[in-house]
Amino acid sequence: MDMERVIAALKDRKYEVSHFSTGEEAARYLDGEIDGRLVGFGDSETLIAMKLYERLAPHNEVYDPKHPRDGMDFYATARICLTTDIFLTSVNGLAETGEMVNIDGTGNRVAGSLFGHEKVYFVVGANKIAPTIEEAAFRARNVAAPLNAERHGYKTPCAIQKDHCYDCKSPQRICNAQTIYWRKMNHTAMEVVLIDEHLGF
Repeated sequence: MDMERVIAALKDRKYEVSHFSTGEEAARYLDGEIDGRLVGFGDSETLIAMKLYERLAPHNEVYDPKHPRDGMDFYATARICLTTDIFLTSVNGLAETGEMVNIDGTGNRVAGSLFGHEKVYFVVGANKIAPTIEEAAFRARNVAAPLNAERHGYKTPCAIQKDHCYDCKSPQRICNAQTIYWRKMNHTAMEVVLIDEHLGF
């Protein structure tokens, strides 16, 4: 994997790009960049591993479905996240050619990454990177989705077998929509924060 190629491809697709060796370095950077803002989180194991909620909450108004406030459930929190100044999430796959892929079951993570914010940060570990868009999409569906289903304790075939997508009809299915980000969305600042470590699914 050629990180310089990835950076150049993302910049060609009009994203801002920052690059860090470790999640700790990236977390310090984001903690310095985001101050006094209304912040929303997408469901992301990468952000959890970096303890970004704990870092940002003391000096920002942060809404995270993983940390619902008193009297608010997941859905109420997720709705607020769609209208914040800043939105942070990750992706399930990133091609070296610059396209990114996300799979979502409820829709809050993908919806929040597309519209409604002043700036969106995609925080991406090196394990998410694949040579081509086809391989990034394959990774999203057959690596990330089964791991996420297993994390939630769902009884989908992919979580039980721990191998690949079965295109199931389970009521707990988490891959209901797949989004490919061909280029930066219009009228929204978007930054991809690349990290050399393996983080999230």
